[in-house]
Amino acid sequence: MSSAAIDVVGIGNAIVDVIAHADEAFIAAQGFAKGSMNLIDAPRAQSLYDAMGPAIESSGGSAGNTMAGIASLGGRGAYIGKVRDDELGAVFRHDLRAIGVKFETPAATSGPATARCLIMVTPDGQRTMGTYLGACVELGPDEIEEALIASAQVTYLEGYLFDPPQAQAAFRRAAAVAHAAGRRVALSLSDPFCVGRHRAVFRELVQGEVDILFANEAEICSLYETDDFAAAAKAVRGHVAIAALTRSERGSLVLADGEEHAVAAAPVARVVDTTGAGDLYAAGFLFGLTRGLALPTCGSIGSLCAAEIISHVGARPEVALKGLVEAARLV
Repeated sequence: MSSAAIDVVGIGNAIVDVIAHADEAFIAAQGFAKGSMNLIDAPRAQSLYDAMGPAIESSGGSAGNTMAGIASLGGRGAYIGKVRDDELGAVFRHDLRAIGVKFETPAATSGPATARCLIMVTPDGQRTMGTYLGACVELGPDEIEEALIASAQVTYLEGYLFDPPQAQAAFRRAAAVAHAAGRRVALSLSDPFCVGRHRAVFRELVQGEVDILFANEAEICSLYETDDFAAAAKAVRGHVAIAALTRSERGSLVLADGEEHAVAAAPVARVVDTTGAGDLYAAGFLFGLTRGLALPTCGSIGSLCAAEIISHVGARPEVALKGLVEAARLV
């Protein structure tokens, strides 16, 4: 395997986040299950936006957040995702490039607008999302830059990408290119509702095309249709080389090579907004992995990054994660 110019290339839905505080009554009135991700169309996105309170807008998307984390840690990242040649698309591209992430996927010149995710954060820090995928559904195999994939140690895919069929084809092509180049492929399950929509495909991918799996407790239990975390963890063994399973305040469990490593959660003074916690855990874990660090250390870096992100509103770091990791003597 040749040396890698890129640590991680993320493939995902290029989305601008619109984040506002809301109470549980508002969530219920909108017909959403608290803590869920819901796909909505353009008119519904507009009506929900009109009903929401004051909001913060920032570039997001699960894999985009992970790549922001990689950059904040001092890693070399790249991104593949589809935006439209509109204002939000320009904002998304600028935000990623400004933090040092390579992003060269051409913008669509026609069709749906750049995607946006309307995020309602309840007082307990939980987020409920209404997502208009917009231009994301246009991402297909033709957008996969083979030279870029081959130059990255890890190709990372967000599970949300599996809603549009063309994107599934894009990932399969990316996985094939990565493996042909001797690289590794990572997948985040993203959301238990997403797993429910694509369970059979996800199981097939985990067993055949994924080397590194990220999932939280609800997601891994949904994948294997059980309420027992231990049973789900046992089921994933042997299906994937590395599984990093997060459990909120109970930390994470890393499974690999017949061993398991329990990793404690990093302390946080107050949980403000859980948006992006899994994305930033993956960023920290992959940063450590691409530097050859021990798996428990990779998990600890992931926990530290997740703790930073849940301490404020928004899914991108507010401080340089590199400094936090160095202060904790994890690198």
